[in-house]
Amino acid sequence: MLYIGNHLSSSKGFLQMGKEALSLNANTFSFFTRNPRGSKAKDIDDNDVQQFLTLAKQYKFHKLVAHAPYTLNPCSNREEVRKFARQTIADDLLRMEKLPHNYYNFHPGNHLGQGIDFAIKAISDCLNEVMWPEQQTTVLLETMAGKGTEVGKTFAELQAIIEHINLQDKIGVCLDTCHIWDGGYDIVNNLDDVLADFDKIIGLDKLKAIHLNDSKNDLNTHKDRHEKIGQGKIGLDAIIKIINHPQLKHLPFILETPNDHDGYAQEIALLRANFN
Repeated sequence: MLYIGNHLSSSKGFLQMGKEALSLNANTFSFFTRNPRGSKAKDIDDNDVQQFLTLAKQYKFHKLVAHAPYTLNPCSNREEVRKFARQTIADDLLRMEKLPHNYYNFHPGNHLGQGIDFAIKAISDCLNEVMWPEQQTTVLLETMAGKGTEVGKTFAELQAIIEHINLQDKIGVCLDTCHIWDGGYDIVNNLDDVLADFDKIIGLDKLKAIHLNDSKNDLNTHKDRHEKIGQGKIGLDAIIKIINHPQLKHLPFILETPNDHDGYAQEIALLRANFN
């Protein structure tokens, strides 16, 4: 079974996202926990959530991959920005308890010239402050392309954060194919080597989800510009190898390609037809 879906709007609630996913022949999806550029979170309708959970169980959905807003920066050079990140993540994790046993993914942040060591401590301190032993959500650090002072452009940077997290069973990684390609990991010609590197540094047991995107850019350009599946520099053949790789094929794959509803439906159909 291929677990695949795409990013959906949460504006009409969880049941509507579930129905839209089914209309795309998807069995997972991602969504923003709140406005991706702001701080306002919509109230959660408990009845809506229960209807969605019933639908998700009926159609055997995989885990969902919630996405934190882009504005979070737990390693900012400004305390008020770091505080905002802590408060937002804490609130999001509480809200995610209504959708138990799913994933909460976020971009680690930008150190803004303070250096990677400062960033690693700030990010891990933030997570240790807001996570708690009984939480039912696994927090995922996303692999980044390395634009500017982005943190998470190498597996080693992510592992440096992970090893400082107190609750090791509540932390993992979401691998973005566009980001790691743009970041210098050659998943087109050396996928096995890249995964071996990930396993050696972080451990494949920590890899929980994949953002499946093609890239507009060449390898190692550190730009992060997603492209439709098969129309970018990663290409369809490499993406088919990724979804069929024995160490990856059980994971939820989330499309974040520049598409509309019909475009996502076509990509999902294409990938299902090429899944072994």
